[in-house]
This record gives sequence, C-alpha cells and structure tokens, in this order.
Amino acid sequence: CPECGKPARRETDTFDTFFESSWYYARFTSADNHEAMLDQRADYWLPVDQYIGGIEHAVLHLLYARFFHKLLRDEGLVSGDEPFKNLLTQGMVLKDGAKMSKSKGNTVDPQALIDEYGADTARLFMMFAAPPEMSLEWSDNAVEGANRFLKRLWRSVHEHTEKGVVKDKNLTDLSEAATDLRRLAHQTLTKVSDDLGRRHTFNTAIAAVMELMNGLSKFTEQDTQARAVRQEVLELVVLMLAPITPHICHALWSQLGYDKAVIDAQWPQVDAEALKQDKTELMIQVNGKLRSKLMVDVNAQQADIEPLAIADENVQRYIDGKTIRKIILVPGRLINIVVG
Repeated sequence: CPECGKPARRETDTFDTFFESSWYYARFTSADNHEAMLDQRADYWLPVDQYIGGIEHAVLHLLYARFFHKLLRDEGLVSGDEPFKNLLTQGMVLKDGAKMSKSKGNTVDPQALIDEYGADTARLFMMFAAPPEMSLEWSDNAVEGANRFLKRLWRSVHEHTEKGVVKDKNLTDLSEAATDLRRLAHQTLTKVSDDLGRRHTFNTAIAAVMELMNGLSKFTEQDTQARAVRQEVLELVVLMLAPITPHICHALWSQLGYDKAVIDAQWPQVDAEALKQDKTELMIQVNGKLRSKLMVDVNAQQADIEPLAIADENVQRYIDGKTIRKIILVPGRLINIVVG
C-alpha cells in the first residue's frame, strides 16, 4: 500500500458494466493476449455477422458498442467502421398479456418444464410460438402440443425402422403419391433452408416441417421404393429439426442407421429433380371470382385448358345460360371466364 506500506493488491475491475460490454465482441477474438487489448485477429473476425439482442437492452448496448468501436478504429486497434453487420431485436416473453419478470412473480421455471417434457419440447415451443422479433405469449397448452408433435415424430421413425433401415435408396420410377411426397419434402427443405439461414423465422420453418409430417402420415404405400422415400423424408425432417431440437434428433439420426452424430452431418441439399412437376393446379374464376380448381399438365396450352375449365361441374352453375365473352389464362396460376 502506498499509504501504509503493508501488502496490497491494486483493484483493476473499476469500469461500469456497459463500458466492458461495449467491446467484449472484439476482445473475444484475442482473449488470450495478455499484452494488449486486441491484436490482428480482431480484424480477421470482425465485424460480427449477426447481432441478437433483447428489446430492452439492444438500443443502449448497440449505441455504446458502435461508439466504442469507432473509438477503437480511431485509435488504430480495429480497421472496420461498424461492429455488427445485421441486427435482430428479439421480442419479450409474456404471460397472461403481461411481461414476464421476477419482480411480478409471473415467471415460468424452465427447469420444471424440462423435467416434465424435456429441453427439446421447451425449445420447439418457444421457437414455434412467434417470430423471433415478436413478443411470445406463454401457453401451457401449446407446450403440450409441441411435445405431442415430437412424440409423433419419434413413433414415425421407430415404426419405419422396425421394418428395417433403407440404406440404398432407389428413388426412380416412383408412384404418383411417392413423387408428390418427395416434391413436398424438397419444397420444405427449400423453405426451411431460407427461413433458418436468411430470415431467422424459426416459427415458419417448424410449421413447414409439421406440414411435411402431415403429408407423410397420409402416405400409406409400403413397397420397396415407397420405403426408400419414407426413409429420405424422415432423414430430412430430422436434419431440419436438429438445430431446434438437437437431443431427440441425435437419437433419431442414430435410429435411422447413421453412426456419425447428427451434429456432424452436412445440411441436406435440395434435389432439383424432385421439385419438377408434370401437373400444376389452376384456379378457375368466373367474372373474377374463384369458383373451382383444375389440375392440368404443365405444358398444356390454352386451347386444351379452356374446355376442361368450362366443363367443370361447379363452373357450369355460374355460366349456364350465359354468353362467354372472353377467357383469360394466366399460365401456371388461373383461368378467368368472363360471361355476360
């Protein structure tokens, strides 16, 4: 001690919390450097690709971090002008319409939820309940619904693998139903890849996977090729859900016949061939109002489509006894019959 001469230790932790948290992202890049605040690794890793912050803290922290980063830049410690590339401000969790907080005593203990349903159910519910930027209304019923979906997935995988794992998938010369299911699977993969990777809309990604599982539940064929399609669909579902529900997907990936853990598996690739369609659905309108739907070949011409649309039983109710003035075709979307 400079005052009394007795042994002492100088206190170095004197900065405000906001001061320290304003540059932690940069310090992470060179945390083992004990000679300087930062080194050249900061410029290698920065700027941060994605900043995610709570709605009550993002403004202040983001403001301070940007100020501090520009100070670091001016001092020559970093070269970039901004600390973060993208900002996502997540919503709050509500219960009975009020903000969930310890002071109000309306919090839900996640440990109790995990003890009853497992961590995957908690994760699935919270990601499915709302877009990340919106407030999430806590619902015990919705938690149970998430748990039922995971149990359904578990049963689907085990019922399939009880009859054997399909290692060599023959996905050629499929039936119409199998072809439609494969198309739905790869359409889902296209959407989920975009939702998770670009938009961070986990709720719509989960909804798309649920729709795919609905499609799989209606698929009843059991021949060799049908089982190959079912194997592919279940594999895709597990891979798509693995970032959201990692524990059950780890177990199911092994059940589906893989030795390597699902966390080490590559993200699946969309099969462009599976997305091709021989037929497309057209809306049939009469004077601009939807009256029916029609499946036609994708290469069908207007001359082929018109008589089919006119002959539709429901359309006949609206055109019977009237003069057809004009027929307008919007390829791949609709055909409008104008009568007077």
